[in-house]
Amino acid sequence: MPVLPGAEPYRHEGGSVGVLLCHGFTGSPQSLRPWAERLAERGLTVSLPLLPGHGTRWQDMQVTGWQDWYAELDRELRALGERCEKVFVAGLSMGGTLALRLAARHGEAVSGLMLVNPGNRMHGAAQYALPLLRHLVPSAPGIASDIAKPTGVELGYDRVPLHAAHSLRALFRVVDRELPQVTQPLLLLHSPQDHVVPPADAARILGRVSSRDVHEVLLEQSYHVATLDHDADRIVEESLTFIGRLAPSVGKEGTATGG
Repeated sequence: MPVLPGAEPYRHEGGSVGVLLCHGFTGSPQSLRPWAERLAERGLTVSLPLLPGHGTRWQDMQVTGWQDWYAELDRELRALGERCEKVFVAGLSMGGTLALRLAARHGEAVSGLMLVNPGNRMHGAAQYALPLLRHLVPSAPGIASDIAKPTGVELGYDRVPLHAAHSLRALFRVVDRELPQVTQPLLLLHSPQDHVVPPADAARILGRVSSRDVHEVLLEQSYHVATLDHDADRIVEESLTFIGRLAPSVGKEGTATGG
């Protein structure tokens, strides 16, 4: 299936500091593209891949699972590590969950984490019903475009494939066990009004990671997809400040050419 217009992966060849950005469940690189482009403007090397099963039609996601999504990001991280002195990982929602696993597994290869409304567990009846329900019903209503800004639109599926949702449930459990292995500096930005991931997830992540350098930011004006919402500029500013503190060369190398 062809990739939906706007859902294409994005890459920019910049300087010696890289950023890997991870989009969310049933979403696409479109939700993080403005953030990625702003980072590229500052001379950073940027990779924003399209996860397997995403960006086409929801039926394509039914045959993928969290191991496929993680493997794609693992490859991208290794590739960035070969050409960059420092690599930061950023993620939205499930992308934040996957970013935490990259940090837990790769240690010093990840210089810092920037997470926006990361997920940690399934809530409500879904967590109990999914193991059986996924064999009876192929999909459920979508979760895309939880955005307070009236003009904000997320390019994501209008249906949630339930086999993939069951795999997401498994991912949450795996990563929750690995959180104590996360020691990197952490910038956690989350929305008090989030209709997809409740604030309890951010609180649990903060309580379980071993990171000592932690900065928490509340995105008061945004819903779940804050990267396309009223706080989008603040996310960019906070992330550039975070990277600049840990990699002081950023902003001094000039903007590199390439795309």
